[in-house]
Amino acid sequence: MPQHTLLGLSGSLRQSATNRKLIQEAARLYGDAAYTEADLHLPLYDGDVEAGHGIPAEVQTLADQIATADAIVISGPEYNKSISGVLKNALDWVSRTDGNPWAGKPVAIMSAAAGRTGGEAAQYVLRQAMVAFQPRIVNGPAVMIAASHSAFDEAGQLADERYLAALSGLMAALRDEVGRTI
Repeated sequence: MPQHTLLGLSGSLRQSATNRKLIQEAARLYGDAAYTEADLHLPLYDGDVEAGHGIPAEVQTLADQIATADAIVISGPEYNKSISGVLKNALDWVSRTDGNPWAGKPVAIMSAAAGRTGGEAAQYVLRQAMVAFQPRIVNGPAVMIAASHSAFDEAGQLADERYLAALSGLMAALRDEVGRTI
């Protein structure tokens, strides 16, 4: 089987964010893949900027990464029962690029949050936001890391066997979904 290309999107910009750790752990468990983490340090979407200057280079880079990836993993925190502004901004900008890089793309959604639901509401909102893009979202097993500040060991790997098993299952399902494409 050829090596896949896997793109990770973290809805948190902090270098030590648990959502960044989660997508890196997902890439490790996915297995043989060329992994890239997207840079979501994008300007705020502004129609005047788009009209006056076109699509910013960093947004086009993100759209191109999405288009060329075999699969995508997205993990984000839950802010006020929704997705982070960082993630929403990235979705909005990419929607303004030519074509639809998300169409038919296998996508796994997960979350790591401080609260006890592990980002369940954020996942619901993200799934709704993605509908217009028509990706192939893998529906489970669900990965929602609660109290995420204590869920990872010193090496950045999931310490809880239940979370590890769920993430392993989700990555196996994502790999199977990619297999339906390649």
